[in-house]
Amino acid sequence: MEMRETIQIAGGKRPVDLLLKNARVINTFSGDIHRSDVAVHGDRVVGFGDYKARKTLNLRGAYLSPGFIDGHVHLESSMVKIPEFARVVVPRGTTTVVADPHEIANVLGLDGIRYMLASSRHCVLGVYIMLPSCVPATSLETPGAELSGHDLSLLLNDERVLGLAEMMDYPSVVRAAPAALEKIAIAGNKRIDGHAPLLHGKDLYAYLSAGIKSDHECTTVAEAREKLRAGMYIMIREGTAAKNLQALLPLINSENSRKCMFVTDDRHLEDIFEQGHMDHLVRSAIRLGVDPIRAIQMASINTAEYFGLKDLGAVAPGYRADLLVFDNFKRLKISHVIKAGRLVASQGRLDPAAATDYKGKVRGTINVRWIEQKDFIMKAKGKRARVIRLVPDQIVTKALVAPVKTKDGFVVSDTRRDILKIAVIERHMASGRVAKALVQGFGLKKGALASSVSHDSHNIVVVGVDDEDIYAAAVQVVKMQGGLVAAAEGKILEALPLPVAGLMSDQSAQFVSEKLKRLNAAAQGLGSRLRNPFMSMSFLTLPPIPELKITDRGLIDAVNFKIVRLFV
Repeated sequence: MEMRETIQIAGGKRPVDLLLKNARVINTFSGDIHRSDVAVHGDRVVGFGDYKARKTLNLRGAYLSPGFIDGHVHLESSMVKIPEFARVVVPRGTTTVVADPHEIANVLGLDGIRYMLASSRHCVLGVYIMLPSCVPATSLETPGAELSGHDLSLLLNDERVLGLAEMMDYPSVVRAAPAALEKIAIAGNKRIDGHAPLLHGKDLYAYLSAGIKSDHECTTVAEAREKLRAGMYIMIREGTAAKNLQALLPLINSENSRKCMFVTDDRHLEDIFEQGHMDHLVRSAIRLGVDPIRAIQMASINTAEYFGLKDLGAVAPGYRADLLVFDNFKRLKISHVIKAGRLVASQGRLDPAAATDYKGKVRGTINVRWIEQKDFIMKAKGKRARVIRLVPDQIVTKALVAPVKTKDGFVVSDTRRDILKIAVIERHMASGRVAKALVQGFGLKKGALASSVSHDSHNIVVVGVDDEDIYAAAVQVVKMQGGLVAAAEGKILEALPLPVAGLMSDQSAQFVSEKLKRLNAAAQGLGSRLRNPFMSMSFLTLPPIPELKITDRGLIDAVNFKIVRLFV
């Protein structure tokens, strides 16, 4: 009966709910723009042209585009709950996301994934889930949970679960390790996303032979082209820490663009408020010379088709009416957002009637053995040591060997050469493990920064000049049951509590954004040269990303996947 009614309405025999008049329709199928009225009934587009309608909206020649889809995002990186994230991104044109709840899964396991599914169930933002494939990402760190293929299979039949998220442990895939193959097998015919920085040649072919189809870790055109030629879909990432869009756009042409899509991966609220979300990626691509229709395809239909979202990504009969209205391609300022046939945002503001909240709770996740200042002492066991060097705007690092500065037989920070102390405190099992190393690139002249957001296992990470401030910052994170802290001279300068798994706030996006600004300002007041030092710090504990990282287990050679000594 419902289909019969829809057919009658599309055929003009009955009035539609909404007629969008005088639109310039961006057609992601034909690759052109055509002037037309667009008829919407229920949550679907039903036709083009003149229809009798219960309600009309005159677009006066504005562009009408499909809603933008973020093909790979860790929603936890926004540091707000999903309904609050939706308040920010939906008015900016993001109507759907494909989320990998890898962060909260590393803390809470299946309970974390279920929390993300439940908190997004009635949200104005369409949220689909890819099941985290690597919890933990490697054996070189201590997570709060471990998920086997059997564990993941318990959620695979959920209608919003699209497949298996980024397979970060690519060495295990290449060597056909049974645990990795078990997870791949449970995905069945669903999508399996990749994560293979710098993988090439026969190792790449072995990885792809497991059925993995995409990658978001390309940093050069040469790397992306090799993977594209081998059949991978290329996810062009522009997040807060990792910015690859400008470097990869020269890859795009009319023949290959449909195999490419835009993703944010990890994007902080500050950047979303100041620049935008998916609209920023589309706007930037157009500014850098990508054809506007092609850029919109890469933010909509390409992503929808890759993930098998058969009714998303287009302004066409039978497709879900997730639609954006904007005036020109240069500004790309979204004036109206229609979600499932309903006007939900206008002039950058979400309709209060479309907003939701979620009151569900998760258990406390900061479980740390008593910390003492002496835990951060580093005895000098040589004159030269390995140093983690940050690479600006990237999540990769460089491995250096440098002389260490010592005092009374102990290693101390060398602010003249910008070599500071870094520590990781295990926070899930109260094991008492505290790993210590050296890092270059933060620029701090005094004080310390600490956070319970540290990919992927989210143990507590702290970077600082002296042990007193390192201790003060770390203790404050524990007291808050998770969060971000800046400290100096034994005092807390600024702090943002993140009580939801030590990853997300229970406050508004505006509150979190203001706190982040104050935290970054505090860090810069301590001498940091980084725009977002907390984001940079959060990736120093990520062992699947080259070259040198640190976890609670020690200093990690992230090229050869092994623990290495600090002193050389």
